[in-house]
This record gives sequence, structure tokens and C-alpha cells, in this order.
Amino acid sequence: MHPPVPEEPALRTRPSPRPLSAALALLLCAAACTSGGGSHDDSDGVPGARPGAAGVGDRLFPGLGNGGYDVTRYRLTLGYSPDSHRLEGTAELTARTTRALSSLNLDLAGLRVRGATVDGEPARTARTGTELTLTPAAALPEGRTFKATIVYDGRPKTISDPDGSEEGWIETEDGAVGLGEPTGSMAWFPGNHHPSDKAAYDITVTVPRGYTAVSNGELAGRAEHGDRTTFHWRTAEPMASYLATVAIDDFDIHTTTTDGTLPQYVAVDPGLADRAAGLPDQVTEVIDWETRTFGRYPFSSTGAIVADLPDLGYALETQTKPVFPSPPGEALLVHELAHQWFGDSVTPRAWKDMWLNEGFATYAEWLWEEDHDGRTAQEIFDDFYDGTDDESEGIWAFPPASPPSAGRVSDPPVYGRGAMVLHRVREAVGDKTFFAILRAWTRDHRHGNADTRQFIALCEKKAGQDLQDLFDVWLYGDGKPASATAPTR
Repeated sequence: MHPPVPEEPALRTRPSPRPLSAALALLLCAAACTSGGGSHDDSDGVPGARPGAAGVGDRLFPGLGNGGYDVTRYRLTLGYSPDSHRLEGTAELTARTTRALSSLNLDLAGLRVRGATVDGEPARTARTGTELTLTPAAALPEGRTFKATIVYDGRPKTISDPDGSEEGWIETEDGAVGLGEPTGSMAWFPGNHHPSDKAAYDITVTVPRGYTAVSNGELAGRAEHGDRTTFHWRTAEPMASYLATVAIDDFDIHTTTTDGTLPQYVAVDPGLADRAAGLPDQVTEVIDWETRTFGRYPFSSTGAIVADLPDLGYALETQTKPVFPSPPGEALLVHELAHQWFGDSVTPRAWKDMWLNEGFATYAEWLWEEDHDGRTAQEIFDDFYDGTDDESEGIWAFPPASPPSAGRVSDPPVYGRGAMVLHRVREAVGDKTFFAILRAWTRDHRHGNADTRQFIALCEKKAGQDLQDLFDVWLYGDGKPASATAPTR
């Protein structure tokens, strides 16, 4: 995530689309008829079965995620009507229990649950805040692979973050965009919404004819039926739910290949098309440079989405296709595409390690500038230390690896001072070792989760030296170090 400077586009109107298809309405009715009450044996003779936890224990976001199972795949079947802003959805989760469960929780904000099943049998549902509890007809033993299906509908909500920004389901002039960092994905589908539980995704979206629905991964199918169009997107590589997106509008679409082999899909709001005319070529150029710098691109496609969101205030690194609220500048594009390696492929195990996303993506901006006849990374570092860079304000407020609260997880220390940590490592170990560290980090944790402790261990292993004093000062130390080269306390 990185805040761009928004510009005001012209507003447009379009004819109102017709209502959603009868097929989804019938599906909702069928689910409602089969998911009501009935006899449920919570333990069913399964030793040790008990309710799953309502959170994974994240220090900054204790209510996010759910304990007792890991999701391996989401299949989301959605229908959206922009005139009424109504969403109809069926979410099928394939998951595996990590302990015996008498019930399990999912995160869901708003929306009405019409019914649910577990392995095809009706399951009881209960709601408390953003917690949706499913109680299956029979308890699930440890190590059991199961499918949970939830049918739901309603007008998805916009969620206000602890830092005051907005996410969730964001309505545009002509459509909508789903944005998820850190909690917004629960506004449009139920799931295990913590970055530690990554999964593959199949997302099928039906919209009125004339609209395009864009999501993560590759377009696996498109079908016209009457006055509706269905788009099927598939993401085979694991993805954290906060990186999932659906964008609906009458987009201009640009398809090509990066480096001749990697599919590239760029969707641009037509009112912004002139200002974004060079974006497909820019995406290709940046992906090529970042591949040379950070190692093999981690996904099977790339691209971007430019929506009409002048008041959003940030861009987001949604997997394979970052979302921009207006045509991005060069530095912003570099930042969000760098997240495909740092944050999307290698995802923090907990939100306190957000600097592993933002510090790395910010340092990618520094490296790009250094390689493209701008300031050197050392000069940028000095400008941050001296406070003369425009983005250096507030970077000493807290240590980048220790955000004090959920509302501070995207504050300047996580970005600017996080990048300074990486530059100090580069100074300490030399360029050859430093870039070997970056490539090993993206290779060794590809499509997985990792934390700060593992990054420090990798740096020390590659460098063959103890770097704890450096990290104590720059990553964990309070306040501004006494000098720009301070290696110790």
C-alpha cells in the first residue's frame, strides 16, 4: 500500500442494468430451505472436539482469522448489480482441520447469511459481530479435509480502518472495487481473513452486459447469457485474503505479455484512459527490472487496475493486479509491483511484521531511482535521516518492527525507516551479499509466510557475521539514532 496524489476525473452516467439472474436467486432459496434447524450432535463421538478459536491471536488484530483449520481453496460465485449495489454470493471453502472441531468460525462483516452446509450437510449458523460460526451436523476430526459452503447476500459495506482510511466494498461512479488490507475482504466474502492462512482462489462474477469484472490471476472463462456476462478468474498460487480483489466497471482492457511469455492484463476506467495510455508499457518495464533485481517473478500473470476512486487516498498491492485510484506515477507503480515479491508472495506471518512489506517496497523505489539516473540510495537515506525528503516526516515515531497499535501499522516508520534498515544492511554486508539476501528471501519463502526473525537469520547467514546490534538500533530502537552510520546502541 502506498498513498498517491489523487486527481479528480470527470463523472459519467450509464443506463441502469437489469436485475440479477434467476439462477442465483434459486440457489439462495435452496440453501435457505436446507440450512435451517435440526438435530446436531456437536461432538459425534470425535475425541477432543471443541469450538474453533475466533481469532489467531494477532497482537494488532486479535479478532482476525480463526483457529482450528487451514483453507486451501476458495470458490466464490458472485453476482453484482451496480444500480442497486446488491451482492449475491456463494462461498465454498475447502479446508483441513488442524484439530478436532465441533464448530468453526469465519470472518464476515455485514451481509445476510441465507444458509450453510459442511460437506453437503446443513450446518447451523450464528453471528456475533464479525464472527460467523458454523456448527456442522457432525464434529470434524483432526486432519480432516472438508468443504464449507455459505450462501449470502446484501449490500456490502465500506469498512473504516483503525487509521481512518476506508476499505471493504468501495462503490465507484459506475461500479465497485473490493479492497482488503487489513480487514476489508470480510465485507464481501466469509473466510479465514488473516495473512497467515493463504489459499488458492476461483472467483466467478456475473454482472450486467457492458460491465467487466476483473479479479486476481488469469481469466479462465467468459460467458454471455442474456443481458448478463460471467467472468471466471483463477489464482493457483496461494494468496492472503487481504490481497483478493474484484473490480467491476466498463473498463478499457489492455492485454499483452511481459518479456514475451508472462500474461499481462491492465484494466483502466475509461474516463482515465488518456492519462493511463502508457501504463501497459510501464508495467512491462517495471516487472522486467524488478525480476532482474529481486529474482523470478512469483506469479503466472501480472497487470494493474486503475479505478475511478479520487478520494480513496491509497493504492493497494492486490495480487497480480495492483489497484490504483488514478493513473499511477512511476514511483508508485514500482512500489506496488515490488509488493508482488514482498508481501504478496512472501507474506508476513503477523501484522506486526508489516515492515517486511512496506520497507522492502519503499526500498525498491530507492533502487529504481538509483538505477534510473536519480539520487543514489545513499543520498535518499541521508535525506530521510536529515528530514529533507518529503516522505521522511514521522519516521522516528516508533521502531518499524514494533507498531504500537492497529491504527499505526501503516505509519511512516514502517515505510521510510523500514527502507533505511535495508540500506544499513546493504552498507554492512556489501552489494553482492545484499542482493543475494533479497533473492534468497524471495526464493526461500516463495508463496509462503515469514517473519522478521527469519529475515535477520538469513542476513546473518549470508553475511557470515552478527548483525544484531544493527537491527537493535535501526529496526527495534526507539527514536532517531545518534548518527546516520550508527551500528550499535
